[in-house]
Amino acid sequence: MMQLLRVFSSSSSSSSSSSSRNQLSKRAASSLDAFTQSTGFSTARQNFSAKGRIGNQIYAPFSIYKGKAALSLSPILPTFTKLETGSVVVERRGSVMLKFMPAIGERKYDSEKKQLFALSATEVGSLISLGPKDSCELFHDPSMQSSNAGQVRKSLSIKPHADGYFFSLTVANNLLKTRESFSVPVTTAEFAVMKAACSFALPHIIGWDRLTNKVPRGVEVQKSEMVEPQLLDEWER
Repeated sequence: MMQLLRVFSSSSSSSSSSSSRNQLSKRAASSLDAFTQSTGFSTARQNFSAKGRIGNQIYAPFSIYKGKAALSLSPILPTFTKLETGSVVVERRGSVMLKFMPAIGERKYDSEKKQLFALSATEVGSLISLGPKDSCELFHDPSMQSSNAGQVRKSLSIKPHADGYFFSLTVANNLLKTRESFSVPVTTAEFAVMKAACSFALPHIIGWDRLTNKVPRGVEVQKSEMVEPQLLDEWER
């Protein structure tokens, strides 16, 4: 549903009333600035539990819908554990989760057949550092360095095209003898948003925002019983 916002303007009736409004605006702006600094607005100021969850879960993926498939990315926060000494340490690093879904019709996508690819902090760095003519390829194997290595493998390739990049994901499962492929063209503008979002998310997925926004002494970390419905592991379906 489209909402229209109408902005009305009118000239002031006198210079004194205009001056009063200006003074009021300055006081309001000053108060707002002081309030912002005192409260420390930041994503790290949310109600984190010792496990790194947020009390009120927020979902804000950046999604790109194209003819053959859709691509979305969203940050997965790290989890934390509290030691007997009282220190809080990272238990599991976060990631930037890429989700691919095949198209099943016009503007329709099959979420049941989605495939996930979790970018580590270093892999996020690879994406951020890509130039207009650069490309990269990343490989994930859940059984790497074991006898089952290569049975299930995911490969993500990012290659430049005339106006942006092609994001292509291939999932080969030799156990089930299946092979799934997704390819999503990403425009230069869309890729700029992805890079900016990943740059913002990077310190959060490695937990550094907790270092710079410590819980004050005497304030206990709230425990949250809420179970995050989002997938934390790319191998979960």
